Order: sequence, then structure tokens, then C-alpha cells
Amino acid sequence: MPFRKLELCPQILQSVSNAGYTTPTPIQSAAIPRVLAGRDLIGIAQTGTGKTAAFVLPILELLSRKPAHGRGPRALVVAPTRELAAQIDENVRLLGKTMRIRCATIFGGVGERPQIDAVRRGVDIIVATPGRLLDLMGAGHVSLRNVEIAVLDEADRMLDMGFLPQIRRVVHALPKERQTLLFSATLSPDIEKITSEFLRSPETIEIGRRANPAETVAQFLYPVPKSRKIDLLLHLLRDPSLDSVLVFSRTKHGADKITRRLKQAGVDAAAIHSNRSQSQRIQALDAFKRGHARVLVATDIASRGIDVEGISHVVNFDFPMHPEDYVHRIGRTGRAAATGDAVSFVTPDDEEYVRLLEKMIKKTIARKKVTGFDYSDHAPLVAYHAPRAKPASLPARPTARKVDPPRPALRSAPRTAAAKPARRWR
Repeated sequence: MPFRKLELCPQILQSVSNAGYTTPTPIQSAAIPRVLAGRDLIGIAQTGTGKTAAFVLPILELLSRKPAHGRGPRALVVAPTRELAAQIDENVRLLGKTMRIRCATIFGGVGERPQIDAVRRGVDIIVATPGRLLDLMGAGHVSLRNVEIAVLDEADRMLDMGFLPQIRRVVHALPKERQTLLFSATLSPDIEKITSEFLRSPETIEIGRRANPAETVAQFLYPVPKSRKIDLLLHLLRDPSLDSVLVFSRTKHGADKITRRLKQAGVDAAAIHSNRSQSQRIQALDAFKRGHARVLVATDIASRGIDVEGISHVVNFDFPMHPEDYVHRIGRTGRAAATGDAVSFVTPDDEEYVRLLEKMIKKTIARKKVTGFDYSDHAPLVAYHAPRAKPASLPARPTARKVDPPRPALRSAPRTAAAKPARRWR
């Protein structure tokens, strides 16, 4: 189904075309008509399937159909992290480029004054994290009385982060007569509970199997002693096919420690976690996106809402304690029908978490031993030798916009020559 069949106005279709998109993803095809019909909606889909455009496009369409009544935002999008809020704002500006739609982003970690000034100048859409939004509402800088459409994005992550009390306060400040959309990668009992509280007779759209990793991601477990994990990572990074690597640490201190060790070994690496300032987080992400940093080391703050094109590998340096976190972590690669690899280091202490994950996904993940690596606790430290060049066998990253049905493809063949990827839905 092409975008022109989704009842979007010519200006939006022009923006979609200018952005290089041709075919809507399954979540977009299913959600957009229902949102345009005015229905409350629960959208459940894996990360990387285009959930952001699934609500941005119909919001732009609905706002264009009728004039504003009164001052203040007409649409509100609430997201769990600054990075996701900034990404949604980027989508709004990209897809609303041919329209006179004004958007403001509100999140912590930066000064309030520019955000207050943007709201005072007048906005149609606010994209916000809960804490800073409530601060500005409490100070009288933001009013939600004219909001027509509200979106709770990555709702499962917001609950995981303890934002439910703040979300309740935000929702209670909204008009009772509104349209509410909730998007999530999982549909847990807690999510089902709040949908009955915040939404009215919603339709539910579920794309793919609930809470399962993307089928385009090849998954492997690497058993390793805890003391040898950093050396195993350095050993793996000798392979030039690991050209854009997202490494997950369980703690902020651990993320900084891994980054320091990688840099000491000569690996271009950057770190992102909640103790980093907003400017530091933006700088780290920008370096990773541009290829100036080969490795980005992150805590779970980056497992939602970070959309970097062409991530070749996700490495779970610390195995996640919750299966849902594993799903969201590895969802950073293999996005929009591209393929990717997920490598998880597993110590004896992690076996319980592995069993929980395999029980949830109803699948046994293959275990691998790395040829030529000394696993003994007293082995000498690994000396890192940066790969001189990518071999001709690296894979070409997909450029097609069309999303095919999920395919269970565990890639074992060598990669072929890489090409710069086309823009992917976020």
C-alpha cells in the first residue's frame, strides 16, 4: 500500500516523498487510518518498525484539517528520554516541513529559558519528557487545556523508569475530550492497566509476536569469565566487520570504565548515560552517527529511542536482568528490515537471566566460543590491533524503503561491500 492511499494531504505526501520514503511499514499502514478516524489507539510493535511516523503523520494531518481554537499546543507527545524526545521532534520537523506546524521540545538537562520562549511564541505540538513538562506546567509556562491529541510513546519504558505518577499528573491536566494514543514495544499487565485508565474504548494493533526480538537479528551467547569480558570485547573488535558497535553496560560506572579501557587500547569509543550532561550525550551520539566513534557504550537509557542507521552489532557486555531489556537493546540493530548481530557475554552468574529470556522468547540462543581467545582467568591482557581496512566481503546495508515480512535469518555468511544506508523510519 503506498502512502497516497492513507488519506494524507498533498503537503504531507510531498514531505514523505522528499524524505525518501515510499512504502509505509505494517504499523503505519494499520495505525494511520485508525488515528485519522478519531479512535483511541494502542500500538504494539517491536523497536525499529516505524512507530514514530505512525503517530506523527496522522497528527500532522488532523491538525491541518481544522483551525486552532485558543492558544497553546494542540498535540502533546510524552516520551521517556531526552534522546527520544529530540528524535520525535526531528520527525515532526522533517515530515511537517511543507506545513506551518510549530513544534517545541521540552526536556531536562538543558536550560529552561529557550523552551519557555518557544512555548510563548506559540506551538502546535509539544514533545516532552514528564519531569521537565511538569516543572513548566507548575510554573505556569505551559497549559494543556487545548490539547486535542495526546501520545504516550514507549509507555512500557516510562513505567520501567517509574514515571507513572508523573504521567498521571500530565494526563489529568488534559481535556477530557481528547484522542489518546499509546505506543509500546510490549503489552505487559501494567500497560494494560493504565490503558483502561487513560484511553477510551481503544483499538489495539499488534505487529509481530509480542515481546520477541526482531527476526532479522542474529543472536549469539558468548560464555566468558567476568574477568575476561573486556579482553573478549577487544578481541572481537579486531574484526573489521564490527564497524558500528553499540555496547551495553548494566551501570553508569561500568560504561565509563569500558569506554576508558577501549580508548586506552586505541579504539574510538564514546559513552552515554544519565550522568552525562545533555551536551555530552548529544556529542557522543553525533560522533557515533558520523562514524567518528566506532563504539558507543551505553546503559539502558539508550535501548529506547536511539535510532542510528547502520548499527552492525549490539554487544551485551553485561547481560540484562529483565528479558524485556534484552529485546529493546538488540532492537537497536536489524531495524527496518536490515540485518544485524546481537552478541551477549554470559558469565556463570548470568545463567538464570538467560533461562528467563529463552523461556519468554521460546527459543534457545546459540552459544559460541571464539577461536584463538584464551578464556583462562590468568591469561595475558589482549593487545588490540585496529583493523586496517574493511574487507571486500562486508555486507551491503539495505537501501530499499519497503519492509518485507519478518524473516528468520541468522546470518553466518561473510559480509559484502558496505553501502551508505537509506534513511529509515524511526
